[in-house]
Amino acid sequence: MTRPRLTLLGLPLDPVTLDEALGRLESWLDAGRPSAHTVVTLNPEFIMQARAEDAEQGGESAFTQAMRRADLVTADGVGIVWAARRLLGEDVPRAPGFDLASGLMRRRGAQLRVFFLGSKPGVAEAAAAAASSQYGVQVAGVHHGYFDRNEDQRVAELVRESGADLLLTGMGAGRQEMFNEYWRDVMNVPVMLGCGGVLDVLAGTAALAPDWTRRAGVEWVWRVAGDRKRWGRAPRLGQFVLLVSRQSRSGGRS
Repeated sequence: MTRPRLTLLGLPLDPVTLDEALGRLESWLDAGRPSAHTVVTLNPEFIMQARAEDAEQGGESAFTQAMRRADLVTADGVGIVWAARRLLGEDVPRAPGFDLASGLMRRRGAQLRVFFLGSKPGVAEAAAAAASSQYGVQVAGVHHGYFDRNEDQRVAELVRESGADLLLTGMGAGRQEMFNEYWRDVMNVPVMLGCGGVLDVLAGTAALAPDWTRRAGVEWVWRVAGDRKRWGRAPRLGQFVLLVSRQSRSGGRS
């Protein structure tokens, strides 16, 4: 029985297991076109960034709107699991972005046409080659993520013309979710997943966190500690803990 969607700190959250999430993605693939669904893998950084953008704009930001309109929002990390238990009294399973992408490619294999969009020039090509070799998927197309917003329509039309079944969009928090949401009807891809650094992991330019950190749900600690480029993101994690603690003390449920 499917559990109803939750609202965590003003954003949607679907309490689905990894298998349930993959089953839903496969049902969208089986439904065929016209069909366009967006998937968000929610983490503490998303929540803090969206709240900051909402405050700056004096209302709901495009990032927040994209997450609200997503067809599936899963818990990416242990921070979301902890917050849902603390604020909502709900046990929410994790369904991280890498596990969704790799799981779907493993299940569908050669039946699946994938467009790899994001990261630096050359990375999407390497990710596509690795995914084709490891999972047997068809490569619908590739494009780096370093393009200006005035090129969004061109890239969206490129994705549409590719006939992709799955779009992996790795352009960073906010940018990837907004791109998928805004251009969803143009691209008309059954499953569009904002996947962060998944392309880098597939390409071998970034390491997947060790199994023990993934089992414990604390791979973000390993990543932040091991990559100086991520150190600037650490304060947001601290802010998230404080936000959840304040909400919990005040009895907040939003």
